[in-house]
Amino acid sequence: MFLTQLRRLSLGFTVLLLLLITSPLVAQQAQLELSEAIVDASRQFIGSLDTAQRAQATYEFGSEERLNWHFIPRPRQGITLKELEAAQLVAARELLQTLFSAKGFQKTESVRDLENVLAVLEPNGPFVRDPDLYYLTVFGEPAMQGAWGIRYEGHHLAFNWTFIEGAGIESTPQFFGSNPAEVRSGDKLGTRVLAAEEDAGRRLVKSLSAAQLRAALIPGDAPRDIFSAAQKEVVALEDLGIAYALLESAQQEMLLEIIAEVASAQAETVAAARMQHIIDDGIDDVKFAWIGGMERGDAHYYRVQGDSFLIEYDNTQNDANHIHLVWRDFDGDFGRDLIRLHYDAVAAEHGPGHRH
Repeated sequence: MFLTQLRRLSLGFTVLLLLLITSPLVAQQAQLELSEAIVDASRQFIGSLDTAQRAQATYEFGSEERLNWHFIPRPRQGITLKELEAAQLVAARELLQTLFSAKGFQKTESVRDLENVLAVLEPNGPFVRDPDLYYLTVFGEPAMQGAWGIRYEGHHLAFNWTFIEGAGIESTPQFFGSNPAEVRSGDKLGTRVLAAEEDAGRRLVKSLSAAQLRAALIPGDAPRDIFSAAQKEVVALEDLGIAYALLESAQQEMLLEIIAEVASAQAETVAAARMQHIIDDGIDDVKFAWIGGMERGDAHYYRVQGDSFLIEYDNTQNDANHIHLVWRDFDGDFGRDLIRLHYDAVAAEHGPGHRH
């Protein structure tokens, strides 16, 4: 049933669909090939840095800094795009284009470009607005053995990848923001970086019947920000909203479109694995909830929550023209689930006293 519905979605999800319907062996091979490409691109990037830059850009995998993520303007650890020479910047971009899908990479570039818009809108503001003040940080040694990770972060971008033994990739927390959500003046007039995510949510909530709305709507004003904030670890929010199983078929497609759109920022293999995980957990129990107004310009919030994941979207700040969008995995953030399985396997092979 799920695949039948997904086939009806736009051609933008064709690659995702093809990956979903392949055998586990093919999917595993695709993930190994992606891991090899990311390892190679990471080594190329690190190799392009001088000694001082490498010390700045790299940490031990076990460092607490790996969990120190946020999406606000603040001092960060790592090396900025601004500090890279031309050849180093090429290596950095090649690495990022390996980590993201083409659409996802372009979306990150568009978010960075909004810093130029904010520099004009807030000429004397409290924050430095610089599209090159975005940081790359590598944790551990990029390899097809062991554990290591990458973070790409700056204002309104926060992406974290964890790699275990070449066969496992976790890609959360994942965060996009857009300020302004819609550019309303200047030469970028009309730009809406996260338009797809905003419009898909509104289409779904406005399609609901009165009875469905009673389940989907959470009373009260839309929150000032996403509930999960930048917590290092999250648990499921209150079990509210309307379940996938209670939606009509066209509405189910709309809900799938939201999930697939957010997932599709990642490399296709990673996005497909996310969708497969949701199917395995049970798509019927995934819930959609909405708070706030339903018209363009109204402050609003929505979330999609399943047994293993949470998507939160919020547009309330700056007169409802400032979006925050996050994907969290309850067990998988920062690769916790893969790391636990890896250590369990090591203990089973070498005994519980083995040093990791």
